[in-house]
Amino acid sequence: MPVKHRKIALMGFRGVGKTSLATQFVEGQFNEQYSPTIEHTFCKTLKVSDEEYQLQLIDTAGQDELSIVPQNYSMNIDGYILVYSLTSTKSFEIVERIHSMLEDKIGSAIFPVILVANKSDLTRSRQVSEEAGQRLAEKWKGTYIETSAKSKENTARIFTTLLSSVEKSRDRTGVRVRHSSGKVKKAKEDTSRCLCS
Repeated sequence: MPVKHRKIALMGFRGVGKTSLATQFVEGQFNEQYSPTIEHTFCKTLKVSDEEYQLQLIDTAGQDELSIVPQNYSMNIDGYILVYSLTSTKSFEIVERIHSMLEDKIGSAIFPVILVANKSDLTRSRQVSEEAGQRLAEKWKGTYIETSAKSKENTARIFTTLLSSVEKSRDRTGVRVRHSSGKVKKAKEDTSRCLCS
């Protein structure tokens, strides 16, 4: 069977651990030092339910309350991982804003999304309750996962769960791609190679 190519965007407030999650998942490494990301692309091949996937992970620059979600983050993206730190109420508020902006760009309130509460190794400093995260994910019709890029807890689960959600969405609606015109059109299965391979 041909390899399926899927593009995933990681979005969230600066310093919440988006790059750390991607690096831990792809390379099995964790860097204690924080270095702001402009934008970086990771690739990883994995098997889920006997299907082989080439994942292209777009690690975006940290957003804040003044950020505008670029148009390209709503085009040709199969699913989203919205990350906040459970030690930061502000980062939680930012992911709500990001999701709202994505709704406007995509033209739908429902799309494949995982809400990730990172830094579960710092629960003593928790500012956002598990219940608040679960409620928000339910509102989005998405999935809530608490994780730690540092300890590797649930890092792989984030990506496999989102892939399953993406496939269910594609089965339900057909393969659809948002083009620069703003229109959502049916497209053929993407069999091209990952851009970073």
